[in-house]
Amino acid sequence: MNAKERVRATINRQPVDRIPLGFYCADCDTVERVIGRKTYVRNKIGIQLALWEGRRDEVVESLKADSVEFYQKIDTVDLLTYKEAQTLPPKDYVPNPPKKIADDLWEDRNGRIYKASYLSNELVCVHDPNKRDVDEFTPEMFPEPSEEDLAPPDPSQFEAWDHFVSVFAKDRYIAGHSGGMVALTHVGGQESGLMMYVINPEVVHAASRRAVKIAEARDTQVIRPEQDGVLFDQDMAGTNGPMISPKLFREHCFPYMKQRVAHVKTLGQQILLHNCGDNRLLMPMFAEAGIDCYQSLQTNAGMTLENLQRDFSDHIVFWGGLAVENLIEGTPEDVRRNVREAMEKGSEAPGFILGPSHSIAYGTKYENFMAMLDEHDTLAGRLAAV
Repeated sequence: MNAKERVRATINRQPVDRIPLGFYCADCDTVERVIGRKTYVRNKIGIQLALWEGRRDEVVESLKADSVEFYQKIDTVDLLTYKEAQTLPPKDYVPNPPKKIADDLWEDRNGRIYKASYLSNELVCVHDPNKRDVDEFTPEMFPEPSEEDLAPPDPSQFEAWDHFVSVFAKDRYIAGHSGGMVALTHVGGQESGLMMYVINPEVVHAASRRAVKIAEARDTQVIRPEQDGVLFDQDMAGTNGPMISPKLFREHCFPYMKQRVAHVKTLGQQILLHNCGDNRLLMPMFAEAGIDCYQSLQTNAGMTLENLQRDFSDHIVFWGGLAVENLIEGTPEDVRRNVREAMEKGSEAPGFILGPSHSIAYGTKYENFMAMLDEHDTLAGRLAAV
């Protein structure tokens, strides 16, 4: 049984020869330790600076070579996603670089200010003078998509991804691109978007209807026939629970989520959902919508494998079990213990994929990463046979 067959069978809750392993993604510091050189793979600050400076092709070549070499060396990973071989601007991309105004600040021509956090390897917009107030939005601002809206993306945007797929699709499970998830729609940003569900839900519905139509067109344009599943990626909760009430979610989000899942499944794809936070109150709707596999079991938000499998293992396969905090802050023995506990618990229900509660995050200790791989490899076959 190869990795592709193993993960497919696991998501279908069928017997497998060993418990599979998958990462939501692996950040650049871990990739660099494995391949022995600097990389743009999951180097969020480095990629953006390079694109601003017009070095798009340099980034593409790094993503192509380094993402492949990483997973060729880490050959025990069964489930791969598009995160390491991300899409980029097209080959004829003309940069419009912002002005550097401090060591870690840049200002673009529209007055937006971006700040680099080198500790977390993030580059975020911290000021947008053009941001609209909640009461400025109307449903008419979200019309039916035009032909231009539905036009396919330039194929060169997928240059790194298509190379990655060509290398691994035969033997490894690929959870790849789609038109995207439409569920919790943030009109004007997260804070104002959440307020809109109460203040003016018709605006949210108009935005969601438009987003679904664009996403359905994108599905046929970007889903590769060689991939096995689609990774939907959207956070809908914090550590204290969902961002909106289950009642509001059922009324305003669930119909669009269900429509997106159904459309992608008509294209032969399994559905994997990355979703951080405490989503226990939303999980029945995830199951009803048809989500096949749920990733990001954030234990510090109460998302324990034991409770999730007890209540939902007949409908959803769970992917996670290893606290990302242990990878960053723990010892190798902490990681090994966590892996053992997760795999023992996971093997008690049909269908389980081991992985971190989020990703191989920036700041992961290399010795902890290697301890995770070794402990999984030691136990995977034995526990799958229990």
